[in-house]
Amino acid sequence: MNQVVSLKNVSYQRGKKEILQGINWTIQQNEHWGILGLNGSGKTSLLNIVSGYHFPTSGEVTVLGNLFGKTSLPELRKEIGFVSSSLDRFSPFFNTEKVERVVVSGKFASFGLHEQVAQADWEKADALLENLRLMDLKGKPYQQLSEGEKRRVLIARALMNDPKMLILDEPCSGLDILSREQLLRVMEDIVNKDCHIVYVTHHIEELVKEITHVLLLKDGKIVAAGPKEDVLKDDYLSETYRVSLTVRWDEERPWLAVSKEAAKN
Repeated sequence: MNQVVSLKNVSYQRGKKEILQGINWTIQQNEHWGILGLNGSGKTSLLNIVSGYHFPTSGEVTVLGNLFGKTSLPELRKEIGFVSSSLDRFSPFFNTEKVERVVVSGKFASFGLHEQVAQADWEKADALLENLRLMDLKGKPYQQLSEGEKRRVLIARALMNDPKMLILDEPCSGLDILSREQLLRVMEDIVNKDCHIVYVTHHIEELVKEITHVLLLKDGKIVAAGPKEDVLKDDYLSETYRVSLTVRWDEERPWLAVSKEAAKN
């Protein structure tokens, strides 16, 4: 399987509104993608299609070797991990659980543990906590963790089933700088587990060195897609965000500066 994701002339319509238009996008083996765009640009719809929750209105979609229309989407979703700040609404289900129990629950995609857990699964949870530098949280109630720690634990939970792809949808939203940087450090550990990352954000400085490629979306269409250094250019980003921007690079991470020019129409 050389192609992890393949979208060919994909469009998605909700009612009379066309959300995505003519999307052609491929993720190859060993590529890790960032997705950028304004609110309403189509990022969430694109994620929902890739993760098998939406079916395109037209076009061809293949994810992890599974052609939509000829595969079981519920089975496909078992191979895809998903972490989002929107999952915070499920915190009440985890609050009374200890960290390692939250992580192990990812094996069963459940809120809480309602069946027997094999010793091998507990050992795997410990290994994930160790690999993601979370071992110091073991034994702590989930509700006592900081927001950044909770997001990192949810990443460990998502990795319990050894997903072939991990979608991180604005995982740093609402985090302070320290918590954000602690979370971003786990990117290297995820890549080392042979898991392909799709990382959605509004902040390009979160696209650390492990993110190799970038897709820019505007009004449901692709502005540019390809290797990170080729796509994160002043003109492409200014078009995507409708404001004049300049990019600088520091330690393999891009950073934005905004001009005083008024927002474009």
